Amino acid sequence: MKESMMLRALAALTIAFAGTASAGPARFVERSVELHGKTYRYQVFVPADTAKSPAVVLFLHGSGERGSDNQKQMTQGLPPWLKQHMDFPAVVVIPQAPENTEWTDAADADMAMAALEKSIKEFHGDRSRLYLTGLSMGGYGSWQLAVDHPNTFAAAAIICGGVTSDDDDRDRLYVHGVPKGADPFARVAEGIGKLPVWIFHGGDDNVVPTEQSRRMNAALVKLGKEVKYTEFPGVNHGSWEKAYATPDLWDWMFSHKR
Repeated sequence: MKESMMLRALAALTIAFAGTASAGPARFVERSVELHGKTYRYQVFVPADTAKSPAVVLFLHGSGERGSDNQKQMTQGLPPWLKQHMDFPAVVVIPQAPENTEWTDAADADMAMAALEKSIKEFHGDRSRLYLTGLSMGGYGSWQLAVDHPNTFAAAAIICGGVTSDDDDRDRLYVHGVPKGADPFARVAEGIGKLPVWIFHGGDDNVVPTEQSRRMNAALVKLGKEVKYTEFPGVNHGSWEKAYATPDLWDWMFSHKR
């Protein structure tokens, strides 16, 4: 009798331990991925509890955070916001683009997706709840990934990004894969499929013209796509602080599943 009671107690403890094995304090961890003979380091925000197949967010930084130190990409945009909101419920993958490269380069785009894939597997992410966000250069990269992987992400938040190098030169594309002479905004809007997008931009941006986001929004609206557009009057390029502080952003993002 005593032995039977001890066995039941041991079984209960084992079950309880198994249920909490993936629980712990929210934290940032460093990881690396091998791709095309190169090693790329990246960061991952791990929420307090990953026991229930968490949502996974891919964040692409701006041009000023490029490098190989695996630290600069933590200084702008979503990572500083996360440090103030450690109760965030999703895994966040934070790769770093090498110096003198762009997220729209094939190698960088492949690296970001490889880091995402590795993180999904490690933290048992829910593939129906994958989300995309980026700012500035990362905003351009987000449009690129959305076109290249139209059936991967459930929703995207794209901040002060764009499609072309300026408003008038359609032959100088940042987002690749648009036929020469075609309307790049219309083609990108078509290419992202059914992806819901929330676009943010500062009204006085003197780095990436606000018109880039206005034209992308108009192209998506014309096609009847699900899109939200928020422009911050009087705000220059650093619109990501207000964007990530938007109260409804994450509720909107996480309300979408593939």
